[in-house]
Amino acid sequence: MVVTSIIVTTIIVFILVDILLRTLLTRFRAAQDRKEREQALDIGLKLDVSEEAPTLTRVELDSPKARILAVDDEKIILDSLRKMLVLGGYSIDTVESGKEALGLVSKRDYDFVFTDLKMPGMDGVEVTKAVRHLRPDIDVIVVTGYGTIESAVETVQYGAMDYVEKPFTEDELLAFVKTALIKRQARLEKQVRHKVRLVKPGIGESKSRFELNVPAGAFISQQHAWARIELNGAVRIGLDDLIRKIFRHVDSVNLPETGRKIARGETLFSITYGDYSLDIPSPISGTVISVNSEHAEHPEWLAIKPFELSWMCRVEPSNLAAELPDLKIGHDAIDWYQAELDRYSQLARNGGADAAAVALGEPDDGGPEGEEERLKILARFSEPFLKS
Repeated sequence: MVVTSIIVTTIIVFILVDILLRTLLTRFRAAQDRKEREQALDIGLKLDVSEEAPTLTRVELDSPKARILAVDDEKIILDSLRKMLVLGGYSIDTVESGKEALGLVSKRDYDFVFTDLKMPGMDGVEVTKAVRHLRPDIDVIVVTGYGTIESAVETVQYGAMDYVEKPFTEDELLAFVKTALIKRQARLEKQVRHKVRLVKPGIGESKSRFELNVPAGAFISQQHAWARIELNGAVRIGLDDLIRKIFRHVDSVNLPETGRKIARGETLFSITYGDYSLDIPSPISGTVISVNSEHAEHPEWLAIKPFELSWMCRVEPSNLAAELPDLKIGHDAIDWYQAELDRYSQLARNGGADAAAVALGEPDDGGPEGEEERLKILARFSEPFLKS
């Protein structure tokens, strides 16, 4: 008992010491970061960069969280913004007119433009419109005072990401910018072209919604079913990764009866969500010899199961030699999938910004209306391959 007590006490002491050391190290790094940022702020205030813009002040950090351009006709506001943002880990340029801001935007890269709403000459609404026209890759944040909220909301209609109401504390501003940065990173990730990867033995499947898995050795039909030939000659068939990631939620799976004879192109199985049903034609002709009943019992597993376990049924082929050449495999399948991904993305974009956001966004984006929009796009996407 004494030995056990000593061991337990020793372990607890080690844990407490570890926590204490980690806390001290975190505080030390935070203090060091703040000191370096204060030095950068001091250096930036002494630099002369007026050749780029008459009122420009620039403070650059080595590894900033983001690069920000702030425009306000009140110097005291810019001084306050600059100090809070630099100490928060952001590089910042500040100017006192919209015209100067647009000149910088056309020459330099920024993540955000912070613009005051009420300014002489070019106001915040005009700055927002111009930045979104010149550099749609830059997000605009409108800084507004009490009594001008309605005008700030109006700028969102012209493309501003959001607005922040002054006065604000340093903590409030940094929390706001952190949220804006998360939104920006999520939007940029959605705009990245989806990748297609060939999954070979020893290489795990990607769980990312922005990567499509194409199993090596599997044949792919243009109706989005995969087929893999087993050693005994039977063909295992399942739903491809593209439809699984687009569909996301499945309420039910309808499987064929064992012993059923089926011709290529006839519906082999179907999946449903709400009122929408997607019938998947068989890639080959033959006789159904077994089905994966787990999908009928637990349809929600379909979206999360690895490829090898997501098969729907096994078919004894009757005309495999003649039908295999119409299926794709390997790099031919990758090229075809990339074209299909581009087609789906284009359908989403054609539906407008809201449709694109929910079609290419996270599973819960948009709520019920977003899910309805996704299913509409899926229906349009599936028309060509269900008719072929």
